Amino acid sequence: MGVETKTMAEPVAQLTSSDYVHLHNHTHHSLLDGLTKIPDLVQRVKDMGMEAVAITDHGTMSGVVEFYKEAKDGGIKPIIGMEAYVAARSRHDRDPAKDKARYHLILLAMNETGYKNLMQLSTKANLEGMYYKPRIDHDLLEERRNYCAFRLCQRRSR
Repeated sequence: MGVETKTMAEPVAQLTSSDYVHLHNHTHHSLLDGLTKIPDLVQRVKDMGMEAVAITDHGTMSGVVEFYKEAKDGGIKPIIGMEAYVAARSRHDRDPAKDKARYHLILLAMNETGYKNLMQLSTKANLEGMYYKPRIDHDLLEERRNYCAFRLCQRRSR
């Protein structure tokens, strides 16, 4: 019918460094896994123009106080977290044929309550769930809230 329509392409927003937040970082507190020193991490984030960064060391929260202070002093928003090892069954099970496999799960605190819950998860993993690595289980995850969780990798660690 001769109706002419014009479509205008919408401008594409350009992403900047401040739009990116690295949510998975291991520091030297991740034994045998990370080499990054916390001051170096914060400085690199600043140098790249980012505004926030997370710490997610394997099975430990031992670096979060240093990280929080360093990030705050550097004008960077600190995101507190850890990469937890989740037991295939229970954190109390220790059968070599069934319980050596673990799954990785990133946990990020959403608020102060989430931070306290992550501290409790880390403590219980190290005191109750230690079997090659500090492990948590689904029961602990259901007890604790106020954190964001996402699965990191499809393969199991041994």
